[in-house]
Amino acid sequence: MTDLEAALRRAVRGEVGFDTTSRALTTMDASNYRRVPLGVVAPRDADDVAAVLEVCREHAVPVVARGGGTSIAGQATGTGVVLDFTRHMNRLVGIDPEARTAVVQPGVVLDRLQDAAAPHGLRFGPDPSTHSRCTLGGMIGNNSCGSHSVAWGTTADSVRELSVLTARGRRLRLGREWSGAPEGLRGLVDGELARLRTGFPDLPRRISGYALDALLPERGADVARSFCGSEGTLGVLTEAVVRLVESPRARALAVLGYADEAGAAEAAAGLLPLGPLTVEGMAVDLVPSTRGLPRGGAWLFVETGGDTEAEARARAEAVVRAADVVDALVVTDPGGQRTLWRIREDASGTATRMPDGSEAWPGWEDCAVPPVRLGGYLRDFRRLLTAHGLRGTPYGHFGDGCIHVRIDFDLLSADGVARFRRFSQELADVVVAHGGSLSGEHGDGQARAELLPRMYGAETVALFERAKAVWDPDDLLNPGMLVRPAPLDANLRFSVLPREPVDVEFGYPSDGGDFSAAVRRCVGVAKCRTTSVSGAGVMCPSFRATGEEAHSTRGRARLLHEMLAGELVTDGWRSTEVRDALDLCLSCKGCRSDCPVEVDMATYKAEFLHHHYAGRRRPAAHYAMGWLPVWLRWTARTRTAPVVNALASVRPLAAVAKRLGGIAREREVPRLAGETFSRWWRRRGGRPTEGGDLVVLWPDTFTEHLSPSVGRAAVRVLEAAGLRVALPPTLRGRAVVGDGTSRSPLALLTARRGQVCCGLTYVSTGQLDRARAVMRRTLDLMAPVLETSAPVVVLEPSCAAALRTDLPELLHDDPRAARLAARVLTFAEALERHAPDWAPPEVNLPAVGQTHCHQHAVLGDAADRRLRESAGLTGELSGGCCGLAGNFGFEAGHYEVSAACAEDQLLPAVRDAPDGAVVLADGFSCRTQLEQLAGVRGRHLAEVLAERLD
Repeated sequence: MTDLEAALRRAVRGEVGFDTTSRALTTMDASNYRRVPLGVVAPRDADDVAAVLEVCREHAVPVVARGGGTSIAGQATGTGVVLDFTRHMNRLVGIDPEARTAVVQPGVVLDRLQDAAAPHGLRFGPDPSTHSRCTLGGMIGNNSCGSHSVAWGTTADSVRELSVLTARGRRLRLGREWSGAPEGLRGLVDGELARLRTGFPDLPRRISGYALDALLPERGADVARSFCGSEGTLGVLTEAVVRLVESPRARALAVLGYADEAGAAEAAAGLLPLGPLTVEGMAVDLVPSTRGLPRGGAWLFVETGGDTEAEARARAEAVVRAADVVDALVVTDPGGQRTLWRIREDASGTATRMPDGSEAWPGWEDCAVPPVRLGGYLRDFRRLLTAHGLRGTPYGHFGDGCIHVRIDFDLLSADGVARFRRFSQELADVVVAHGGSLSGEHGDGQARAELLPRMYGAETVALFERAKAVWDPDDLLNPGMLVRPAPLDANLRFSVLPREPVDVEFGYPSDGGDFSAAVRRCVGVAKCRTTSVSGAGVMCPSFRATGEEAHSTRGRARLLHEMLAGELVTDGWRSTEVRDALDLCLSCKGCRSDCPVEVDMATYKAEFLHHHYAGRRRPAAHYAMGWLPVWLRWTARTRTAPVVNALASVRPLAAVAKRLGGIAREREVPRLAGETFSRWWRRRGGRPTEGGDLVVLWPDTFTEHLSPSVGRAAVRVLEAAGLRVALPPTLRGRAVVGDGTSRSPLALLTARRGQVCCGLTYVSTGQLDRARAVMRRTLDLMAPVLETSAPVVVLEPSCAAALRTDLPELLHDDPRAARLAARVLTFAEALERHAPDWAPPEVNLPAVGQTHCHQHAVLGDAADRRLRESAGLTGELSGGCCGLAGNFGFEAGHYEVSAACAEDQLLPAVRDAPDGAVVLADGFSCRTQLEQLAGVRGRHLAEVLAERLD
């Protein structure tokens, strides 16, 4: 391997990675399979690709071309050198609106092409659900399709010319009439014309095998088309000329409700004569909530187009009239359509979990049959599932007869893997009996190539092998795919994971307490690799800032998988590779909500840091900021906040303190409040007023010591709404609810003083023993509150999220933790639930800012939206993460990424704000980031409302 690496470094200008991290990140795609490559090369251009092929040919090392790594059949994995086209060869070379074509490099993401084509009224027809991260090279390699294939076909239908390098270094320009054909291909075809005319199923989604029938003379001898779907086994794509289609000026979406999936499937083919753009189907099993959907147990999503909204709607209503439905809905509002389509697109991830939370896997993800036979096929498919004791929920492209499904295979035990093989063989026979294709979209890869003789017969498969030999006589390109395949039950990615549960600190309730199962959640759909977020989305800010796979949720999950496997990452919890990848994780929790399978990287990071530093010295920032509640309480007790502020304003002293504390030199140290929130509370009487419901206002560390104005404002608003406000007890023992001081002599003699804390700073730095101790002390203090029905109102979103999730998951053995978590309300939730008749003061101003990432991911912001609307605060808050993220943005080495995250959504939104707009930022981190990077003062919603009470 050393000689190979050295030769590649001499030959190419792009990056060459033979390190553990580079290899670990590419061991898997979105399939069930895992192969460990020797190294990864990110070529800068076609010359680099040619150089890699030459070096690998000399060393007899295979080459695998890889795009976004979202392939579901294993074809984006390999044991040789992986070519990563996403880093450099990702350009949109140009668009010709008149010719309706575009020239692209293989690493360009589909959404980038769509964005560039849209101003011309054009688009690329195929659009897989992974459109925000899949690449054109991968789409051509797999002959991808997507939801609009009933109107615009497959990727092969959209290809005009392809620039390809063969394994032996020939540069070919593939097109029609044998253009670019390698020597020997035409002779091969001429000798097999009869077989090519009769041996291929005639259906819209036949992706399996090589498309040799595209080389028939009556089909234009289209070498480019025949190359599509070859899964990187024939040549390496370096550039493509693709066809664009006219995008309808207006669209409407008809959502048709049926009693069950069979009814929806049987209806789909009958809608095709109406010329829809899509006919997509899914059942209720895959829908987290049916809110917004018409009545039914399954639905067809039928999109129509037109020059005007009225024309699109009329066509959608014609579809409804033609369909025999339980219920129907027609949506013309673009926002409403996006919301509904998001339900469908997330199904690829949602389907990886059964309704009871058990795991389900790809492998039979996309079989296709003639659309008119789809209903019968689904019934046979269901019978076969039942016969094998398996479960799965089909969904997908009903109009094309193509079905996606994840099945609850047991791929961890020998018996389960054997059943996986038997089921696969029998299902292949069912597909063939219905005149179908084993693959209708994602390719054969390792998952289905072994079964191609059942579909095509041995002689046609032998013809595929001969075609492969014409293109790649040395079998250098992606060997083991399509021809001479590896067994479908070999190289399973689960086989390397430990069979016994790993000893961990968090409870992982959704994964049965098994950390390996938690890590297995990541199936590689790579929604975390999107370069922009829509609406209030958050995931994954560090990837958008760096563009590096290692800093995506998927990349980190892959490294944790390899850490558990112990083959590549051999140091276990002490791994520096995993530590470095997690270092730029902001713990924003965005993946907990935005990832279709709810990977929770913030929790995994805290778990890892706990084990990684067990018994070892930690980074200085862990002591400086992890123990922040302690330092701030000491400052408050000694009343030295003015002294600390004065010293922090002296730059040389501040520089020394920041260096010793592991704090970024670019950061200003926030000023401490002269009077803490709880001291102000005591000064004003420290007792709840008479009135309505009692609410306990949580004095989080940030409100207490750094932003007491937020606490004071919240008290004013809550009391104005008629609520009785109390602070939590500060004594363990005979404290009473509503007494934040417990100053009676008897209480002081019989109890110990303390202050509640959610433990957030200890959790985020992985100091879980300390976090657990702090949380238990807090539960002791909160005992009187838990004996009442009073809610706990938390103003800082990150602290509220910690109480709702980290507390019960870390103290899973203490029932009080779940009881306290259930009591936690945000400021807006408290007003909505306990003062429903109260009308907030009218602000009547536009609002900008950012929904706190923890609020988006854990708490939800529906109540906040309604409260803002009631107060006349108009406009939408941006998504993303502010980038400060508690301790993250303060830590040395994080400033550039922190600032880049702020520039992604927050700062542009504030700069573009209309005059007089209110800048909302409920989180202390968000307010600090705004002040330090933009010189703007953000305010908590409580402050804005309190200001208007007068």
